[in-house]
Amino acid sequence: MHLPEDLVLEILSKVPAVSLARSRSTCRRWNALVVDGSFAKKHYASAPRQYPIVIMLIEFRVYLVSIDLHGINNNNGAPSAKLTGQFSLKDPLSNSSEEVDIRNAFHCDGLLLCCTKDRRLVVWNPCSGETKWIQPRNSYKESDLYALGYDNRSSSYKILRMHPVGNPFHIESEVYDFASHSWRSVGVTTDFHIQTNESYGMNVKGTTYWFALSKDWWSSDDRRFLLSFDFSRERFQCLPLPADVKNLHLTVVLSVTREEQQLCMFATLGAGNVYKLDVFVATKTEETTGELTWTKFRRFHSKICINVSADHEKKVLVPHHILLPYYNILHIVGEDIYIRQVNKDGDIRCPILLTYVPSLVQIQQGI
Repeated sequence: MHLPEDLVLEILSKVPAVSLARSRSTCRRWNALVVDGSFAKKHYASAPRQYPIVIMLIEFRVYLVSIDLHGINNNNGAPSAKLTGQFSLKDPLSNSSEEVDIRNAFHCDGLLLCCTKDRRLVVWNPCSGETKWIQPRNSYKESDLYALGYDNRSSSYKILRMHPVGNPFHIESEVYDFASHSWRSVGVTTDFHIQTNESYGMNVKGTTYWFALSKDWWSSDDRRFLLSFDFSRERFQCLPLPADVKNLHLTVVLSVTREEQQLCMFATLGAGNVYKLDVFVATKTEETTGELTWTKFRRFHSKICINVSADHEKKVLVPHHILLPYYNILHIVGEDIYIRQVNKDGDIRCPILLTYVPSLVQIQQGI
């Protein structure tokens, strides 16, 4: 029986990426679809989100964490989190099976942009195992900031590298284009500083967002704002925050909803076990200016989190408040998850990665 092409596409777009990746070798027709870039993008947008998956960076390794929401949905217990596996990235410079130490990572469309402990840069699809090691024009620095995004005009992925020079407000930026397989400068900025203690960046539909401080932050009413980078136009833009989150004493972290892919913001204020959490969702993006319309989704006044740390032997995340220098806090709002790291002294560090969806997206390789 020969099914019409459009029906095959519709059926396969609903199959989880992991299952498709495993079965592609059984059918040449399926394999041709899987390696097609346009199908991969469609699949990522429409594939079922069967259950929340979070990627966490623990001791320089990437772990999969499965979140069970049944307890909170049925009002009969707390949600639980469990380590379900580990992604292994082999080091091409090693003659053995030694793995790469990953210091930092950024997520976009199922691809991971990873900064290694020895200052190398690699784009990696954990679902397919495909990698591309990105060579620098000169050298990478420990202070570099990176983001991975998609150029909707050229249908190509790009990497943004920001390098502070001299002081945190003087930033030299360059873009790596997967279409040309080369770096090019996009200029120097001197009027903002990205708050890396609160935001490693969050990509939403081709644009990456960070929290930033203006150069005159000590005297300006709009000292804290949202910084965006459009990968199609290759330009930065400063966007205002809701009035409720301009307070510098608030801890603010960005996330993205799973289904609608909407940018959301979590703002917390408090001490110890008593604090408030405000959740904002960007419900509209102005196409011309890029400005966002924010809606306050909800406010919480009690503990709505799980304090956890990793137990590698039992493969679970367990409460841990004293012995480890760092632990993680998971906030679950509806079926969306927000993670932040807190050390025992209360200093907040933002997440490396958030919700993850396996993807068939291929990495554009050079000739």
